[in-house]
Amino acid sequence: MNYLTNPFRSITITLSHILETLGMTLTILINMVGQYRLIPKRSKAILHQIEICALGGFPVAIIVGVFSGMVLALQAGLAMAEFGQETLVGSIVAASMCREMGPVMTSYILAGLIGSTMAAELGTMKVSEEIDALEVMSINPIGFLVLPRVLALALVCPLLTIYTNLIGILGGGIVSRVILKVNFSLYFRFAQETLTLKDIYSGLFKSLIFGFIIALVSCGQGLNAENGAAGVGKATMKAVVISFIAILIFDYFLTWMFY
Repeated sequence: MNYLTNPFRSITITLSHILETLGMTLTILINMVGQYRLIPKRSKAILHQIEICALGGFPVAIIVGVFSGMVLALQAGLAMAEFGQETLVGSIVAASMCREMGPVMTSYILAGLIGSTMAAELGTMKVSEEIDALEVMSINPIGFLVLPRVLALALVCPLLTIYTNLIGILGGGIVSRVILKVNFSLYFRFAQETLTLKDIYSGLFKSLIFGFIIALVSCGQGLNAENGAAGVGKATMKAVVISFIAILIFDYFLTWMFY
């Protein structure tokens, strides 16, 4: 009720939380950069995290990718059919998937599945004092726990994005053929002619940044969890919410930078 009667206080508290989260994330980032020499030594842990991230996001990417492409093809195709231009639907689906839908939807999948898992794992280790035990043994938790997870998710996100793009374009082709009566050859010809190298690498660069942000934010929230199981749940929720918001914000600025 206080937030409703005193909106200024609500805004102040929200801004303080944002600045606190930003400062905490930047601190972890700086600390992680200082641990780059550990990358060869942590190669097995990085490969293990890559396996977890890829296998965790792969099944959901199939469903999200195919239905994203199908929805794009259906909505665009029905609108363009009114003007007799439904044959161009391949161009719209391919460009939309590679530029925006593929990177953003894949990042959302990984934030919800993998990011939440990272936050929960590290949060549980934090409240059970396992992080403190590592520090007592002179093991930096950033290099030992955060570095492999951040690198793994930053590498897996572009790979899953490629897969999501291909599945989405294929799903759009199925809808175009079944509902819009557009031949596969014509659909894929327009899709190929529309896509440029810039569309592909800009989308993959976005997904690289998104994966890096998701892992960094999630690990940061996990490392700062407190107050037992309730604190772990709160940290997990905050990791997903902050990741979603960060993806949208960075997506705008990255799109503006490339186009």
